Amino acid sequence: MDFRLTEEQKALKESIRQFAVKEIKPLIKESDEKGEWPEGLTRRLGEMGLLGIIIPPEYNGAGFSNLDYVLILEEISKVDPSVGLVVAAHNSLCCNHINLFGHESQKKKYLPRLVSGETLGAWALTEAEAGSDAAAIKTRAEKKGDYWIINGSKMFITNGSLAQIVVVMAVTDPTKGRNGISAFIVEKGMKGFKVGKKENKLGIRAADTAELIFEDVEVPVENLLGQEGTGYRAAMTVLDGGRVSIAAFSLGIAAGALEASLAYARQRVQFDQPIINFQAIQWMLADGFTELEAARLLTWRAAFLEDQGLRIPKESAMAKLFASELAVKASSMAVQIFGGYGFTKDYPVEKFYRDAKLATIGEGTSEIQRWIIAQKILAEY
Repeated sequence: MDFRLTEEQKALKESIRQFAVKEIKPLIKESDEKGEWPEGLTRRLGEMGLLGIIIPPEYNGAGFSNLDYVLILEEISKVDPSVGLVVAAHNSLCCNHINLFGHESQKKKYLPRLVSGETLGAWALTEAEAGSDAAAIKTRAEKKGDYWIINGSKMFITNGSLAQIVVVMAVTDPTKGRNGISAFIVEKGMKGFKVGKKENKLGIRAADTAELIFEDVEVPVENLLGQEGTGYRAAMTVLDGGRVSIAAFSLGIAAGALEASLAYARQRVQFDQPIINFQAIQWMLADGFTELEAARLLTWRAAFLEDQGLRIPKESAMAKLFASELAVKASSMAVQIFGGYGFTKDYPVEKFYRDAKLATIGEGTSEIQRWIIAQKILAEY
């Protein structure tokens, strides 16, 4: 088993790092304070191939592996987790759902638009009464002639107010439970489809998060994504990959916080010497970087197995659980090392601290990840 990156992967990491420092870092302060997605960044991400990372070249995607995707997300999130989350939701959820389960005509129609940077994509599953219990969604879709009529609402949707193309899960047969849920491709501009409340969040503030409202929205029958009644099962498969992306997002937060702490500890002087000389600081960093490598190996393994075409519910849950909780721990430790300065907006670690918590909630809470892992362990042993 070879854990070394190829020269191409090393070059990819470096190019993404340079892009993030040059194109994203200057935008962080204003976009975070305003809670707004930076104007023009979507187009730049598209030009860099970052909005079609795992989409095949025949649809204008970059055609990278899932392991490459993990490397990219870590580098972006190390600079700005808000951008990392937007890229993850667009690629892993919206684009990948269409890529994995769409008909050829749907892929040709929608994927090139999503990949180009013309628009961001969104993925709408969560509702007010359906968070961890995703099968409890109430949004309905009823077939009438050549259209499906959708009514309901979704909440906490990443890219919700920015996306022109949204994959929406809705109940098409309430008598069949989760087997009565279907997926649809809905476009902004369809009558009755509107954006509701935009969330004012603790962290990840530049990433757009909004409520979506559907009032007698007429969706053409050809926009049914996959077969009727397969939406829930497809969504769970999509979430397996999505959790690997959130693990990579978490790696970026943890790595960014730890690297900033190491640099600060080398130049911060107390008691006539840099605080990096103190055992307390060294042990914090030793634990942090050790756990970072463990989280990275779990994430790389899940991505590697996904590249082999395998289902990875347990592996993705393990990676997401461990990496997300490390992101919270590492960013908290970073604030501690920075001391009073860590609590100010003059240094990056306070933002990592605010951003990290979402990693343990989005795409399945830590509690849900533990439940998934436990069920797989019980079945295997």
